[in-house]
Amino acid sequence: MATRTPVIAGNWKMNTDVESGLKLAKGIAELSGAVGGVDKIVCPPFVSIASVAQALAGSSIQVGAQNVSANTDGAFTGEVSTSMLQSLVSHAIVGHSERRVLYGETSVQVAEKAVAAANAGITPVLCIGEDLSVRKLGNAESFVAAQLEASLSGVTDWDSLIVAYEPVWAIGTGEAATSDQAQEMTTVCRQVIRSLAPNAADSVRVLYGGSVNSGNVVELLAQPDIDGALVGGASLKAEEFSKLIAAAGAS
Repeated sequence: MATRTPVIAGNWKMNTDVESGLKLAKGIAELSGAVGGVDKIVCPPFVSIASVAQALAGSSIQVGAQNVSANTDGAFTGEVSTSMLQSLVSHAIVGHSERRVLYGETSVQVAEKAVAAANAGITPVLCIGEDLSVRKLGNAESFVAAQLEASLSGVTDWDSLIVAYEPVWAIGTGEAATSDQAQEMTTVCRQVIRSLAPNAADSVRVLYGGSVNSGNVVELLAQPDIDGALVGGASLKAEEFSKLIAAAGAS
């Protein structure tokens, strides 16, 4: 089986301003810069990406975007293209449940964004996950498998892909999936990847996201198909986020 480097990625969402974002980024670098064996990524709001990228240049902390347009340029008011981000970020989150639920993004659009990012040399962090109603009906596995397969349409650069399973019912609620639930669903994700690209199934990293904190991260990372975490609230505190990085480095 391929050895997969764990990933701890922080999604700051619509939090921090330029000044507080810089302070947070520098704090994370000071506490976690020396931790090896783990890919460390922070995803600030667009307005802070340039300053955070400059502050973290030369450090081991990478910078990602929270979204990206599938279009290269043109009359798309308010959108941000891969060419605008190429010199600033290494990663881009696509298909986060908040984009899907609040802004109506479809899996077709998510796939287009993933392909655009990969073509620009930016690693897409592709998010999928079910809501509580789907889970209560017992349809979580089939829903996530179908959503992931649709979101991977056209993807050919499997080396430039990270998948993040985030149950919608666990995001920001404080109610994380159990390690067994998370493992079951990340296994489903890996099975989908194997069906589409058999040679990539053991190398693509699959993360868990949804109320990850220093209290549950070790148990989650111990699962064989979980390669790290996409973190929301805990990424807004340098000390807490650094505990997650330390745990991943130790795993």
